[in-house]
Amino acid sequence: MATMEPLTLISATPSPFARMNRIALALKDIPFELKNEIPWESNTETPKYNPLEKLPILLFPDGRPPVYDSAHIQEYIVRKYAERGPKLITGDVDLDLQIRQIVVLSEGCLDAIVLNRWEERREATQQSQLWLDRQNRKVDGAMRAFNALVTASKDAGKEYLVGDELSIADIAVVCTVTFIDWQNMRPGWAEKYPVLKAWVDALEQGKEFVDTKPVMFDLTEKIV
Repeated sequence: MATMEPLTLISATPSPFARMNRIALALKDIPFELKNEIPWESNTETPKYNPLEKLPILLFPDGRPPVYDSAHIQEYIVRKYAERGPKLITGDVDLDLQIRQIVVLSEGCLDAIVLNRWEERREATQQSQLWLDRQNRKVDGAMRAFNALVTASKDAGKEYLVGDELSIADIAVVCTVTFIDWQNMRPGWAEKYPVLKAWVDALEQGKEFVDTKPVMFDLTEKIV
C-alpha cells in the first residue's frame, strides 16, 4: 500500500467527540497529525475551517474542503478507507442504521453535557434550573439506553453492540460513558450499571482507547 500523506485532526484535549475520530483513525492505521485548540479563545483557527466554530475538524494535505462534526468525520473514515481493517461498520443497511443511531445518541448525550457545563459556569443568579434539568434528563436517558443496549448484547452472547465486530457505535458509547465518568457527572453510575461498567472497562483496555484518554485544558478566557 502506498505511503499516505498524513491528515490533520483539529481537536481539543478533553474532547470525546474528537476521541471517537482519533480511535477510528488509529484502528485503521490512517496517518494523521493532531492539532489541539480551544475553539472559543481569541487565537483559535477553528472559524477558518468551520463556520460553526466547533471541533473536531479533519483537514486534508491537498487543500480539499475540511470535514467537520465528529459523526460526519466517522462516516468519511469508514467509507473512504473501507479497505482498511477493521471496517467499523457491517455493510448491512439495517445494521448500519442501528450503528449510526447509537452514534447520534452518543453525540446528543455529549451535547447535553456541554450545554450543562456551560450553564453551570454562569453566575448562580443567571443559571436556569429548568435548562439544567432538561440537559440532565438527556444524560440520564442516554445512560439508561446505553445500559439497555449493552445488556441486550450480553444476553445475546455478543461482545459488541451491533454485528460481530467492533464498530463506531461501540467507540461512541465508550467515549461518552468514560467522559461522563471523567467529568464525575454521575457518581455511583458504575454501581447502578455494573454490566455497562464492565463492558466499557474491557474496551478501554485497547491501545487506541488508552492512547486517547481525555486531558483537561486550561480555560483562560471567559465566554459565559
